[in-house]
Amino acid sequence: MPTRNGAPYDVAIVGAGVCGAAIARLLSRYRLRVALLEREADVSFGTSKANSGIVHGGFHHAAHFLKTRLEVAGAARFDRLREELGFPFARCGILVAASHPDDMPAIEHLRAQGEANGVKNLEICSRQRMLELEPKLSPEVCGGLYAPDGGIVEPYRYVFALVENAKANGVELLTEFEACAAERIADGEAKLPLWTIRSSDGRTVRARFAVNAAGLFADAVSAAFGAERYEIRPRKGEYFLLDRLAEGHPGRVVFPVPNAVSKGMLVIPTVEGTTLIGPTADPVDDKADVATTQARLSRIVESAKTLVPSVSEKDAITSFAGLRPVLGEDFYVAPSDIADAFVQVAGVQSPGLTASPAIAEYVRDLLAGLGLDLTEKSDWNPRVDAPVRPRNLSPEERAALVAANPAHGHIVCRCEEVSEAEIVEAIRHGHVTLDGIKFYTRAQMGRCQGGFCTYRILRILMRETGMSFDEITKRGKGSRVIASELGAEGHETQRL
Repeated sequence: MPTRNGAPYDVAIVGAGVCGAAIARLLSRYRLRVALLEREADVSFGTSKANSGIVHGGFHHAAHFLKTRLEVAGAARFDRLREELGFPFARCGILVAASHPDDMPAIEHLRAQGEANGVKNLEICSRQRMLELEPKLSPEVCGGLYAPDGGIVEPYRYVFALVENAKANGVELLTEFEACAAERIADGEAKLPLWTIRSSDGRTVRARFAVNAAGLFADAVSAAFGAERYEIRPRKGEYFLLDRLAEGHPGRVVFPVPNAVSKGMLVIPTVEGTTLIGPTADPVDDKADVATTQARLSRIVESAKTLVPSVSEKDAITSFAGLRPVLGEDFYVAPSDIADAFVQVAGVQSPGLTASPAIAEYVRDLLAGLGLDLTEKSDWNPRVDAPVRPRNLSPEERAALVAANPAHGHIVCRCEEVSEAEIVEAIRHGHVTLDGIKFYTRAQMGRCQGGFCTYRILRILMRETGMSFDEITKRGKGSRVIASELGAEGHETQRL
């Protein structure tokens, strides 16, 4: 599939998670033709959707790692990005809680490591100071580390905003485009070598440069381009999500002292008011294995209780799992040594979300070094309008909003107070699966997990898109919500 007017793209980015989206948005600043290729039905549907949503504090890794430098630089970008793009983000601070005096040398090490990385304001805390900063901590805490600049972000809204802004500035998004083969051949007219990228459904895209930001499938994409051979090994992280009224909701992100495998199982106040506990860190073989198990979820609760004793399994409203794309100890962000005009962005696990703005800048500079011309646009617009959320408005503001558009007064999701107008806005921004609407609006994310609102969302989807019941999916191909024999109802499109 060529660009408008049949011209090839300058850059094709494979993968629309946090890294691919951040790269696309940054490249939209320049006079370039950019394609963003995503194998799923919507952006952020891969690794990025099942993310802890933490903007990390820059102290967990040593300075010699590329990921450390990118983490520290990326974390500093989030205030401006939030101001420009309007996604939910807050610098609530991070605590690392020591439960035994023997843990305090590790705490001292984390502070020294963070300071060596250039992180400011790190504080070694006494027991009293820790409980002052977070009264819900276990009384057994004996001290810890406080990183006031750490924060929380809603990961899918972050990705959606990046892509929305990239598209507004000319980037073309192609979904359900699984890049399965590529070859570099000379273009007959321009006499320039181009990548011809083929999807599993037969579509093709031509581009001068290609970026591999395919997450769990970066190894397959690299092989398809004839580049480096490596293996992405999935590591599963299981989580519990607690209701927004849960007693165990802390005011700051709470870490245990990390171990050699992971940063441990955490208690995380999400930016929208719920509480996330987890994740586990278990190697798996299947890149589609996002099943959860009662045994591991029980481990999560037990671990969370050592940090915040008021955490209760009774407050859990759902469980889920995500897969981290493990390649080695560090990120692999570099030009290919084998394939021309091909940049690898692979093995990006934690702190990948935090690092993503800096990864985008790093990849831009790598592309420039490979010969990509970067001429800035005079009319580049870094902003998008944040979605209107009636639940966050004062009664007077909400009344005025409803007067202007009565659909804001039709509540579709009671748990999260999501209106019909918000569902329609999500659809009009291209989110036409149940998961896409959920991530854009939070409908189906509350206590009943869609028990009340799913049917209403289906009806709005039918009305707005013309789809029938049996055409609507949860997350794209292979996830139809309702069997085809019920599709006759799908022609009813009256107002809810």
